[in-house]
Amino acid sequence: MNITRPAVRPVSGTPLTGTFAAPPEAGPDDVTLWWLGQAGFALRHRGRLILIDPYLSDTLAEKYRGTLFPHRRMHPAPVAPEAIRGVDAVLCTHGHTDHMDPGTIRALLPHNDPRFVVPRAERARALERGVPATRLTGTTAGERVELDGGITVEPVPAAHEHLEQDENGDHRFLGYVLTVGEVRVYHSGDCVPYDGQSELLRSLRADVALLPVNGRDRHRTENGVPGNFTVREAAELCEAAGIPHLLCHHFGLFDFNTVDPEDARDALRRRATPLSWTVPRVGDAHVLAPSDTPGDPTAKEDR
Repeated sequence: MNITRPAVRPVSGTPLTGTFAAPPEAGPDDVTLWWLGQAGFALRHRGRLILIDPYLSDTLAEKYRGTLFPHRRMHPAPVAPEAIRGVDAVLCTHGHTDHMDPGTIRALLPHNDPRFVVPRAERARALERGVPATRLTGTTAGERVELDGGITVEPVPAAHEHLEQDENGDHRFLGYVLTVGEVRVYHSGDCVPYDGQSELLRSLRADVALLPVNGRDRHRTENGVPGNFTVREAAELCEAAGIPHLLCHHFGLFDFNTVDPEDARDALRRRATPLSWTVPRVGDAHVLAPSDTPGDPTAKEDR
């Protein structure tokens, strides 16, 4: 399905709990999505719960205390990882700690038995971070992973400033296109534009793109913090790839690596484009509805 104007409806006022219960507004065919901060998301569909890049601990603050970039949280985790129940799968786009977090992984495992999908090039790192070998699936761009509930995952390359492959040709940084019910969701992982990206994504017919918008600069890159899309680049990718809805992320967690959400909203409002978009708030639910759900085709902004 490729929706002309995706019905992405924000739902506020529903407390986020570890069960990730779908809000009353969600229909039986809808997908409910929550932004967990940074690049983290939870997706719920027909009883299945998928986490993508959950960073719900203070692992990085402990690791980088007293350094140039101390990684202190600007907001608390929206849910405690040890309170989460019923996780079917955890997808990690790459091996950086805010995407493959040992603190979150180890807190999840006592009460969940999820399947972990990670770049094959980062399999050893996943094992070091606490992922059980029996639950680990390594993958790379061009493959297809089948999850329970009919959910499929199609990995694509991601350029965290650069495309990187190991000695076997497996990509270290991935994005994932998930088919969840009748909705196709693209999570880019940490990424900047690269040659052939929009053509590849156009062929995969994503309905919604979850893209990082914290940008990049020489100071961060030279100090070990590679960057991501700017807001403009994220919007341009969606337009070029025919993805109708942009949902921004990777801002608001670390003060040295963020963008002002109001600036992001202003930049998107100024674009003369049919692209619809969301600059979300941490913990809010968003209902992604199939294309036959009525919606206002002129409404570009969801938040």
